[in-house]
Amino acid sequence: MRIGCPKEIKNHEYRVGLTPGSVREYVAHGHEVLVETGAGAGIGADDGAYQAAGAKIARTAEEVFARSDMIVKVKEPQPNEWVQLRDGQILYTYLHLAPDPEQTKGLVASGVTAVAYETVTDERGGLPLLAPMSEVAGRLSIQAGATALQKANGGRGVLLGGVPGVLPGKVAVIGGGVVGLHAAKMAAGLGADVTIIDRSIPRLRQLDDIFNGRVHTRYSTVEALEDECFSADIVVGAVLIPGAAAPKLVSREMLSGMKKGAVLVDVAIDQGGCFETSHATTHAEPTYVVDGIIHYCVANMPGAVPVTSAHALNNATLHYGLQLADKGLKAILDDPHLRNGLNVHKGRITNRAVAEALGYEMAEPKAALAAA
Repeated sequence: MRIGCPKEIKNHEYRVGLTPGSVREYVAHGHEVLVETGAGAGIGADDGAYQAAGAKIARTAEEVFARSDMIVKVKEPQPNEWVQLRDGQILYTYLHLAPDPEQTKGLVASGVTAVAYETVTDERGGLPLLAPMSEVAGRLSIQAGATALQKANGGRGVLLGGVPGVLPGKVAVIGGGVVGLHAAKMAAGLGADVTIIDRSIPRLRQLDDIFNGRVHTRYSTVEALEDECFSADIVVGAVLIPGAAAPKLVSREMLSGMKKGAVLVDVAIDQGGCFETSHATTHAEPTYVVDGIIHYCVANMPGAVPVTSAHALNNATLHYGLQLADKGLKAILDDPHLRNGLNVHKGRITNRAVAEALGYEMAEPKAALAAA
């Protein structure tokens, strides 16, 4: 199979779908790899590094899309990319379709087989291809929030860790999953007063054990959300429903009860965001203000640290990518976890959460693959 890796074109996206190390693995499995010139520049990997790993260099993205059997990316295809996809081709990348009807329409029209990193599962019910970027985004959320909190950046002017004689800043983390755990680790490490809010009692018990009392836990109710948001200097939105649009847990009305200059960091923005006032921003213009509250809603947060992110992502995606390259669609039929990653196939939506969010009739993955 010919594997194609185009350069990412989303605003300030420096990650790359394949590192030179991953290219070597595909080549060792007998596949040809075509990489767009400059694709790895953001992680310090020049064309020579890819050629040394066994890749061929394409001069344009158009050449990569036209000649490849499988496209490996990081972020969802942009409009000028999805029109280049075709029937019989596999797309392997993050998609986040539920809040993106235009992209969904484009992928359906293309006939492509689209496997989304964020819905591939593992035997424990986890999301192994989403986890590494959730770890990065969770940690970055505190860095970004602390920076936005500085007075020169429009924030309250609070140091998260405080100093002797001065109380630390307060951080509320909504959601105790991978993002929430890593956000809490970073915030607690800086000395902040941290509370994690979640609706799973077993998860709250687990978090309490992990932090050994250094972080507060609270069951999620409207009252709890209001209490914690109103007293917080930074609120991190870290709620995920796999494949589906994120629930709006903080309303615009609630902003009036928050401290002026407090910061909302919406890590769920890829899935539409969990704050009512959220809309996607970029690393070029990461924040905006609503009712005196700073919003940080960058949709590709890990792109800010591409060396760490690209390698962490490749570590996770390589195993399933090689299955797809080695076996084609049979890999999806054979592996139920990879099958959960199938979102679109030959004009049909094959993920229930996406279908329900956007009003499509869902096709069962096995039936869709068999019909094709």
